[in-house]
Amino acid sequence: MNSIVSKIGILLIIICSVKSYSQDIHFTQFYMSPLNLNPALTGVMNCKTRMVANYRNQWAAVLAANAYNTYSVSYDQKLPVGREDYFGIGGSLWGDVAGESRFGTTQGRVSLSYSKKMAGSRKKASYLVIGADGALSSRSISRADLRWPSQISSSGYDPSLPFNEPNFQDTDFLYADIATGLLWFSVIDNNTNWYIGAAMHHLNRPNVSFLGETVNLYSRYTVHAGLQFELARKISMLPFGVFMTQGPHKSLNAGTNFRFALGPVKTSNQSWEAGLWYRVGNKVPSGLHSDAVIVSTRFNYENFGIGFSYDINVSGLRQASPANGAFEFSLVYNICGPESRGVYCPRF
Repeated sequence: MNSIVSKIGILLIIICSVKSYSQDIHFTQFYMSPLNLNPALTGVMNCKTRMVANYRNQWAAVLAANAYNTYSVSYDQKLPVGREDYFGIGGSLWGDVAGESRFGTTQGRVSLSYSKKMAGSRKKASYLVIGADGALSSRSISRADLRWPSQISSSGYDPSLPFNEPNFQDTDFLYADIATGLLWFSVIDNNTNWYIGAAMHHLNRPNVSFLGETVNLYSRYTVHAGLQFELARKISMLPFGVFMTQGPHKSLNAGTNFRFALGPVKTSNQSWEAGLWYRVGNKVPSGLHSDAVIVSTRFNYENFGIGFSYDINVSGLRQASPANGAFEFSLVYNICGPESRGVYCPRF
């Protein structure tokens, strides 16, 4: 039964990939993938330069070697403007490959932001950030590995059965993409801050059809927020949340990390984090469904941050993949140097 479910799952993925309005990649550890979340997060850091790498493997229990694999790398830095403001500049590259059809998207992006100090002093300040990015994307599919409904029999997939292939115009094409975003954050002290942001991706709604039709990618709207405050000496609470909507699809991922400082002094960036998250989505045309319970951990050592998370599947697909969802790994490296302009931003 699991084999049949797996094949049907692959088939549905292929059909959706070829014909429908596709959806974007997402990372559970969205707070460790800033340029993918919101272009206004470009350059928003306490150091001068940030390098990030993310990897996600999803649905391996159902699709085995044809699981979803998503990776992303990014680089960004901040540049002082006047006495208190900043420019942010960065670039990122991400790729996503799914299913036997090798349905894939690769995107290279350049991001810019401007951070304007709105209130506060040297050690306590609020900033408004506006950001935008432009990207060139490539989308492809392996035509020879596609499967069709007429090839599915009671015993599973049978490649000898006849099928009617649609008229593919191009199985590998490029398109431009544009996004913009806003961010507001307030820093109270080294251990207390909050932020809220919003972004809109696919402003230009590019055409992503393989069949020569007009199939415009839905614009994606994102709202995200976070807070850090100290519960006790060397123990902080960090609740985060992100809501995304794209076409008829919506999702909410929210939870809390607890940070335990490990360094010899309170201001050192040596800590361990553990958290629990919950993601819920909507049904089409109506209703809600539970998607995943997420456990996460992160270790920070001065300029390094390493994060791990695992999505425990609680959706209807758990019949085919009991409790198996997605594994995710994130790595952040900051290059700092002397900073004499006071507290600038939250520590993500």
